[in-house]
Amino acid sequence: MATTPCPLPSDYDEPCRHAEGADVSVLPRIFDSDINMAILRRRLPLDVEAGARAQCQADKALSVSWLGPPGDGLRGELEHHLHDLHTSAPLIEDILTLADAMAFLFDTASVGLRLRCLEAAMCPRFHCDNLPVRLVTTYSGPGSEWLPERAVNRQGLGAPKPGKPDIVTYPSALQQVNTGDIALLKGSGWVGNEQHPLVHRSPELAVGQRRLLLTIDPA
Repeated sequence: MATTPCPLPSDYDEPCRHAEGADVSVLPRIFDSDINMAILRRRLPLDVEAGARAQCQADKALSVSWLGPPGDGLRGELEHHLHDLHTSAPLIEDILTLADAMAFLFDTASVGLRLRCLEAAMCPRFHCDNLPVRLVTTYSGPGSEWLPERAVNRQGLGAPKPGKPDIVTYPSALQQVNTGDIALLKGSGWVGNEQHPLVHRSPELAVGQRRLLLTIDPA
């Protein structure tokens, strides 16, 4: 499922709060006060795809965490943990590029990075993050699902309980980021965005399917 214009009633005038495009200039749109998600459309190079497949096909589960500068230390950590290092080299370079870009965009010396190969939905319920911003990209498997502002009833967020309304007001408006796309998700920790953090969830995985997910936070 690709991100497409939101199919909603014609009399619903709440604007969509996301920006998307195929040029890297779309990512700084996350600083716009009326934007809570910026998506850079991209198709992964074949060699990066091959590196991602190598991680998902390995017998040993992959989970890498890093908190620090996006430099040689991060490179060493990735080289230590990733499977099939020769095939994975282009994937490592792509991850390092994204970590550098995240540090540059948010003017920080350190990033918090997690790379995981998942066999089930990590956060299957719609939610919003309590942090300022997060980069999310899926190298293999289905991408994150999200809701445009106009399709959310925020009274339904949080732990489920009797009488709580449904979160999704217009199921037809459900969106999904494409594999390979780079998405910046603005959370409730972003000053001025406390009432409009992006609502999203992990996608369901088919039996035997794996998802290679990278998240990066400015630290």
